[in-house]
Amino acid sequence: MANIGKKILNKGWLAARSTEVDLTGVELTTTHPPSSSPTSLPWMEACVPGTVLATLLRNKLIPDPFYGLENESIIDIADSGRDYYTFWFFTTFHCKPTSSQHVDLNFRAINYSAEVYMNGHRRVLPKGMFRRHSLDVTDILHPDGQNLLAVMVYPPDHPGKIPPEGGQGGDHEIGKDVATQYVEGWDWMAPIRDRNTGIWDEVSVSVTGPVKIVDPHLVSSLFDDCTRAYLHASTELVNKSSSVAECDLIIQVTTELEGNICSLEHLRKEHLSIYPGAHVQYTFSKAFFYKPNLWWPNGMGKQSLYNVEISVEVKGFAESDSWSHPFGFRKIESDIDSATGGRLFKVNEQPIFIRGGNWILSDGLLRLSDKRYKTDIKFHADMNFNMIRCWGGGLAERPEFYHYCDIYGLLVWQEFWITGDVDGRGVPISNPDGPLDHDLFLLCARDTVKLLRNHPSLALWVGGNEQVPPDDINTALKHDLRLYPYFQKLDEIKISPEEISLVLKDPSQYLDGTRIYVQGSMWDGFANGKGDFTDGPYEIQNPENFFKDDFYMYGFNPEVGSVGMPVAATIRATMPPEGWQIPLFKELSNGYVEEVPNPVWDYHKYIPYSKPNLVHDQILHYGTTKDLDDFCLKAQLVNYIQYQALLEGWTSRMWSKYTGVLIWKTQNPWTGLRGQFYDHLHDQTAGFYGCRSAAEPIHVQLNLATYFIEVVNTTASILYDVAIEVSVWELDGDCPYYKVTEVLSIPSKRTVPVTEMTYPKSMNPKPVYFLLLKLYDVSDHSILSRNFYWLHLPGDDYKLLEPYRKKTVPLKITSQTMVDGDSYEMQMHVENISKKPESKDLLYKNNFFNSNGDKDFGMSSSKTVQSHKEHQVNFLQRMSRKSSKGRDALRTEIINGSETGVAFFLHFSVHSSKKDQKVGEDTRILPVHYSDNYFSLVPGEVMTIALSFEVPQGVTPQVKLQGWNYHGAHTVYH
Repeated sequence: MANIGKKILNKGWLAARSTEVDLTGVELTTTHPPSSSPTSLPWMEACVPGTVLATLLRNKLIPDPFYGLENESIIDIADSGRDYYTFWFFTTFHCKPTSSQHVDLNFRAINYSAEVYMNGHRRVLPKGMFRRHSLDVTDILHPDGQNLLAVMVYPPDHPGKIPPEGGQGGDHEIGKDVATQYVEGWDWMAPIRDRNTGIWDEVSVSVTGPVKIVDPHLVSSLFDDCTRAYLHASTELVNKSSSVAECDLIIQVTTELEGNICSLEHLRKEHLSIYPGAHVQYTFSKAFFYKPNLWWPNGMGKQSLYNVEISVEVKGFAESDSWSHPFGFRKIESDIDSATGGRLFKVNEQPIFIRGGNWILSDGLLRLSDKRYKTDIKFHADMNFNMIRCWGGGLAERPEFYHYCDIYGLLVWQEFWITGDVDGRGVPISNPDGPLDHDLFLLCARDTVKLLRNHPSLALWVGGNEQVPPDDINTALKHDLRLYPYFQKLDEIKISPEEISLVLKDPSQYLDGTRIYVQGSMWDGFANGKGDFTDGPYEIQNPENFFKDDFYMYGFNPEVGSVGMPVAATIRATMPPEGWQIPLFKELSNGYVEEVPNPVWDYHKYIPYSKPNLVHDQILHYGTTKDLDDFCLKAQLVNYIQYQALLEGWTSRMWSKYTGVLIWKTQNPWTGLRGQFYDHLHDQTAGFYGCRSAAEPIHVQLNLATYFIEVVNTTASILYDVAIEVSVWELDGDCPYYKVTEVLSIPSKRTVPVTEMTYPKSMNPKPVYFLLLKLYDVSDHSILSRNFYWLHLPGDDYKLLEPYRKKTVPLKITSQTMVDGDSYEMQMHVENISKKPESKDLLYKNNFFNSNGDKDFGMSSSKTVQSHKEHQVNFLQRMSRKSSKGRDALRTEIINGSETGVAFFLHFSVHSSKKDQKVGEDTRILPVHYSDNYFSLVPGEVMTIALSFEVPQGVTPQVKLQGWNYHGAHTVYH
């Protein structure tokens, strides 16, 4: 008897080009299966889930398309023809059910169509990249349980050609299919040669009894200030047997208390009968919850999740099928704000100021994995973002993506597969009528809704990017995704007699019913709301511009972009030496500088740090660049300032002018050189930490246009009894400007200007200086927000920072490490031990108060005023409270120096230490999660940085510290 449930088929697959296999699918799955050895040509080890290119790369049959210019040496499907990328995929699996069990073979997504052969039997999978396929294979399973499976996968029907000049979506032919559109290339992406052909998502075999559960729908409705909730649940049921099924349907809701201990919150059993072969929808009686633990977006509260399990027991069989899903009680509303004209989101009746980013997809070869998704989404949460927009030219994202958005509190804007460039404009002008098969588009859209609708992180559906779908598709989506009356504003409910029957339905009987549908990314509260091109800009800006009245005129910008240069190690790891040449700086007659990148950078879509006629080169503000390391380090300085200013500029006008902003874009699906906060290898840029600082729920900031210090409170609570400590530090280590504000109260959901920072107006201000702001609780001096700037006087630049690099400020780094298998957690206690002035009271007590309860970093410390010695003792005590498993002793490293001043732009990195290490090898261990990085410490100041990462087996990690005024990398842990 086979076990009831799902078995994932993700191992043991082989692949071969169809033109190199002289056997039919029947022969492959009966008399002539391929050898199990992947070296038996033409068969090779396959990437499933994955694409043809991913398989070819795994077997080293193509160069890495993300390295240097290697993508140019891979034949494009437009030149090879579709047969070249039409592939067989083959595997075996064991399944031997009883006579009363039923078995389905499931493909969660294939691009673009396929023929399936199993044990000599043929099935056809129809077209469409974003649809699930489920085949009842009960009658064709092999009697001995050993089953042979072969799948012929065909590329998209209209893969298109790549014009010599490139362009957005190539020649736009891919838009005739229901598939990803980015694959013909964009201004941030090279073409994907196989157009993502492959079995690119999960394959599984599911075993059930007579009755199968299909696509349950969970809905919560909240009332009375979200203290009272109902859980609504419906499910489709299929009776696969030839007799009436007498069923007991069971729904139970549990919540995890600690470890594996769960609390049962709700249990109900209901009975029904299902006729032979029937496919029915069943709705449970709604379940009542009083004061449920709510799910909140990142920065607003906890992401509480319950586990909902639905099972069906059939008389004479016991459990026939079961299904479970993490579920969050939350109420989400969205409307156009009357004050700003921007779209306003509310969660659990609290307005949410949106600060997030645009997302393409995790990897251009669709090497998607649970581990990579977890890193990607946690990175967004680490930046204090609260929304991710899934751009319409990419994917309908996978359940694993949404699972981690649920866990980390990222609201998701999910677009369907329409982009203006491919669906109505561009060069040449593209077809405005969308894909050729509108019914297929709608089938894929409805199936995607069913796949994703139970995730609390999913906030809204959008028809397309900078374009609306064709009229018939748009009309159908508006109808299918209409809001149930529970989720409309009461004054908007207009029910006609014909719709009364719909109102009486349980909300879980709708396709969705809980989230708005917006027809396009620049309509209805986004950009100017009318579809005109009013998103952007996408280039480097003068940082102060983000704070000015005329920078952006509308309430919610869905796309504003800028630079994204990675660190030098990533350039060396992803490009040959000819790609290590920094840009030429070409001075123009008007005094501006144009950057001319090398051909490899140009191919990887480098975006310059200058904007002739508008923005002077921001890297040259720091002086002449010497080499790749110097250029990339200075680029990180610019990255930090650029994105810190962008988000602080938007937050400065929270609710008075803006309701939100989404940065274009947070990451690249390949080794691109623009618009990213971490590179494709998962190393963060300094812009990552500029965002992390600027998007704090409680934040102190400098308005770069007015030089007023502002306090931002995006939380639902008033901040009482707080004050701001302001200090200016000059390059010689002096602190000529020190101020503590009066005691303040900051209203909820407000940005409040507090006081002007007047140092630039003082007698003899220095051309370059550092500004440190600390917002603290006056009752115990716990720091709620710390923010650091390097600034220059108007008309000056940062060139004086170049000789400052020669000043080495002494540091003391105390560390402790917990090791659990391959997982490391570290705390690095970093102190600037240069002489500190005696007159300051608060400056050095960096006893941070972690209001978010960051469970990953554990940065919360005791809310008491501490001496430096007490701080170290408490640091050790906090580490000791952690699991003692593999805990190292406290280690101390000293970086000697004779200067007094700011230890500027410090950043950690983690490396492997191996005996057989090659010269020039990229030794970084990635990814690493840091509680902060690219940070600076004034004299006497102390900060604790948390690190977490995993190491490959047999590798000993080293932690290195670098900084602006530190020569080379200092090993602080080994």
